[in-house]
Amino acid sequence: MRVLVNGFGRIGRTILRQLLTTRTDSGITVAGINDIAPLDMCAYLFAYDSVFGPYPGVVGQADGYLMIDGATIPVSHAADLSTLDLRCIDLVLDCTGIARTADIAARGLAAGAGAVLISGPSPAAEVTVVLGANDADLGDARIVSNASCTTNALAPLLRHLDTALGVVAGHMTTIHCYTSSQPMTDAPRGDFARSRAGALSMVPTTTSAAALVTQVLPHLAGRLTASAVRVPVASVSAIDLTATVDRAVTTEGFRDLLAAADPALIGTTALPLVSSDLRGRPESLIVALPECFATTPHQIRVFGWYDNEWGFSARMIDMAVRMGHR
Repeated sequence: MRVLVNGFGRIGRTILRQLLTTRTDSGITVAGINDIAPLDMCAYLFAYDSVFGPYPGVVGQADGYLMIDGATIPVSHAADLSTLDLRCIDLVLDCTGIARTADIAARGLAAGAGAVLISGPSPAAEVTVVLGANDADLGDARIVSNASCTTNALAPLLRHLDTALGVVAGHMTTIHCYTSSQPMTDAPRGDFARSRAGALSMVPTTTSAAALVTQVLPHLAGRLTASAVRVPVASVSAIDLTATVDRAVTTEGFRDLLAAADPALIGTTALPLVSSDLRGRPESLIVALPECFATTPHQIRVFGWYDNEWGFSARMIDMAVRMGHR
């Protein structure tokens, strides 16, 4: 399967790093990269990563190609993807963060690619799919949203809990590392709190996770609320979910239920870990079992970690493989 990575930022680079290191058996070939940044900058930021460390291989660039471990990947710099010839591309991984309107989301198709997978929420997508939550909805859609990192952590968990216990209502708080949407120093943004320096304060804010969960699990509409606190760490976030359930459960039974989830998507740990210990984990969520309990037979609390870059990029790869096998 031949893919083009459109947007070589945090997610685009992390996807490529996984494909070249931990996911070499995926059947995916990165046949091109498109980014408006200069080639030497793309090569530098791939080779040296502040979160995941240096790339464990040889990275160079020359004559319009990114050269990694002897392989060459052509790099283009089109602001409008539709100006390229992508007839040899099966799937565009749109990691730009700007594919929010139909004309932008469809640029890969206009250039000749077979389909587009968007690395984030997009109202322009034909369908939003979260693995472990609404896999069957993928169908033959050509523009697909992979939702958000937080939704990928939350939706499979809710699907698992609802199937076993029946979720009546709940509230989730994501404790989320800072991102490039926040300034390094106080600077105007659309939201007053998020105009403050991201690495200096905990910042209460909003999250799209509740609305996206309603898209992928519509029967839970009106039963879930969500909020976020951005915290001054560079990687690995967490969710803290409290829910009322229909069927009674004990703490021991609840922990057993969590441990019985699909381990490829929902991992577990019984160790007293902190956020940096979960860096580079590929699961959508890693549940901290000692932090999970039944407050009453009908009220539960779940705490879990997720690497919002590495884990989400792993789901992008998984979704790309599924789209290639349709």
